[in-house]
Amino acid sequence: MKALLQRVSEARVTVAGEPVGEIGTGLLVLLGLDRDDDEAAACRLLDKVLAYRVFADGAGRMNCSVADINGGVLLVSQFTLSADTRKGLRPSFSSALPPDQARALYDYTLEQLIRRHPTVAAGRFGADMQVSLVNDGPVTFMLEV
Repeated sequence: MKALLQRVSEARVTVAGEPVGEIGTGLLVLLGLDRDDDEAAACRLLDKVLAYRVFADGAGRMNCSVADINGGVLLVSQFTLSADTRKGLRPSFSSALPPDQARALYDYTLEQLIRRHPTVAAGRFGADMQVSLVNDGPVTFMLEV
């Protein structure tokens, strides 16, 4: 399971021109689901996402988490994070979780995130989404569990 975290001052997702999710200061989380991923991995990843210290404290050091600052979390499924790009000029998606299983695991992950954090928005699984953001820093991290 992979999560590309981007510290943002704002982020939003639209589908067919309609807004489906939006946050202010917080984390945009692009989520990639692989064949070996399961609910236990989702919980471990969420523990890490919510506690990962990427926001500045009073001294300007990255010592605060999104939970510490009461920021938003925008969760967006990102199938292409599962691509194997080591060979050739075309990505392989053989390691990605099949769509039906991925949808169920994404839904589970979103449900768990909503239970754990007060400000959550989400994209729409499998949709052609347009994601806009202002990356603060820029600060971007890849988490894997």
